[in-house]
Amino acid sequence: MTNKFKYFIANWKMFGDFSSIKIVNSISSYLKRAKIKKNKVIFCVPSTLISHFSKNIKKSNISIGAQNCHYLDNYGPYTGSLNAKMLREVGAKYVIVGHSENRKEGDTDKIINKKIKSSIKNNLIVIFCIGETLKQKRKKTTNKVLNNQIKKGLSGLKSLKKIIVAYEPVWSIGTGIIPSEKELNTSLSFVRRKLISRFKTKNLVKVVYGGSVNPKNISELSRNNEIDGFLIGGASQSKKKFIDIIKNCYM
Repeated sequence: MTNKFKYFIANWKMFGDFSSIKIVNSISSYLKRAKIKKNKVIFCVPSTLISHFSKNIKKSNISIGAQNCHYLDNYGPYTGSLNAKMLREVGAKYVIVGHSENRKEGDTDKIINKKIKSSIKNNLIVIFCIGETLKQKRKKTTNKVLNNQIKKGLSGLKSLKKIIVAYEPVWSIGTGIIPSEKELNTSLSFVRRKLISRFKTKNLVKVVYGGSVNPKNISELSRNNEIDGFLIGGASQSKKKFIDIIKNCYM
């Protein structure tokens, strides 16, 4: 692993209310009891919960993030939208950009690039999602897809200091299927090489894996030296499953 921290990033999607803070607090208590310090635990929650969670876990070793943002820095006539400045103001420290669910809803590489730049400008750390569909995998165009997403999504950026790249094969999300060890090594190595080549640095490259991560497969996944951490969907909504993922990762 190139990064000294192992990231555990929860993507709650459309889940949670104010009482769900107890899930986060339970995980915070576990981390303190287990004396697990060399990690970064981040909960990307619905925008309605960012302020409440941020205020109630100030003394915790857990950070709060958002799940998406608008690409504009300034206010504007965009009903229902929130920009990076607004998210930062209510307590977000991270933001997910480029998730396949948002790409499916119309986020192009150009829009994603604008979102990344706006997020960095407003001092948010970006969790930049990339990944191929099943159709693209079957056509054996995975590397081409990943290369285009990296090239266009990170266009104009000079540093990876505020970027965590999340490799999430679209065909794995929510299906319970994860790539084989060979597939994962091939894709992650390719992503890492492209980032190192583009930004001329090894130390700032942080690549996490996402897609059906659960307590049963985390031991296998965590043995992969190309992975700096995990982006966790449904399993992160359960305190037991999330704690078991962290626990099994270190066993």
